[in-house]
Amino acid sequence: MSETTSRFVVSADWVEKQLGTPGFTVVDASWYLPAHKRIAKDEYVAGHLPGAVFFDQDAIADHSTGLPHSLPSPELFASEVGKLGIAESDTIVVYDGMGFFSAPRVWWMLRTMGAKEVYLLDGGLDGWKAEGRATESGTATPQAAVFTPTFRADKVISFEAMRGIVDDGSAQVADARGAGRFTGEEAEPRAGMRSGHMPGARNLPATSLSANGHFKDVATLKTMIADAGIDLSKPVVTSCGSGVTAAVIMLALATVGHDDNALYDGSWSEWGSREDTPVVTGPAESVKA
Repeated sequence: MSETTSRFVVSADWVEKQLGTPGFTVVDASWYLPAHKRIAKDEYVAGHLPGAVFFDQDAIADHSTGLPHSLPSPELFASEVGKLGIAESDTIVVYDGMGFFSAPRVWWMLRTMGAKEVYLLDGGLDGWKAEGRATESGTATPQAAVFTPTFRADKVISFEAMRGIVDDGSAQVADARGAGRFTGEEAEPRAGMRSGHMPGARNLPATSLSANGHFKDVATLKTMIADAGIDLSKPVVTSCGSGVTAAVIMLALATVGHDDNALYDGSWSEWGSREDTPVVTGPAESVKA
């Protein structure tokens, strides 16, 4: 792997050679917004990487929060991924259809729950198919495994902690939503949510961090992060619409060697739907002196 590419991103050639190896697991983590007009589970059944299991982000979640796909407890997570045949000691490759949209969320979840060797497929399923590589249809029936969780609570930010961060500026907030939603010029896709962003937040759209299914190189990511007004010498909390694409920024931060970061799981689904949270509109204020 080149030093210019993310150490968490692996090539289709490498993955193809590992398929079927004991302790090597492939996870389809595809999830789409209504605007994409794609149904992840249907696409998985129609054709997926050989041996891949489907990780349903809406099902493997804490449903008590009233928010979409909230991070489940370590116990529930371990039980559900164990049913998928995933152990924390496995070498795990996660992918989605487009490349770097929803897969980083499951990459982040697995790492947050204690898995060490977790990677993402460069090019995603769309790229795999475009290159004429083998797929299989139907639903996998994996042999159950034991996933022993080691939960990294420091990687998850609660609403109460987020309120404190916005109030005291103890961490930078990196918002992965598109610019129009960040500024408030575009309406939120979920009903009942205000438009805009948290005071002091910086905008780093998740979709800008990859191109044609390929994650951008380390130097480019560093430049983009700096241009967004994010200082890599300080803590960062990531946010987005519902906690999915915030993980794309987590991947970018990990790629450039930044570890003092966490993801606000409730994200704008929580913050923007409440009446007691501060919301501002317009571009992020300048960080230049």
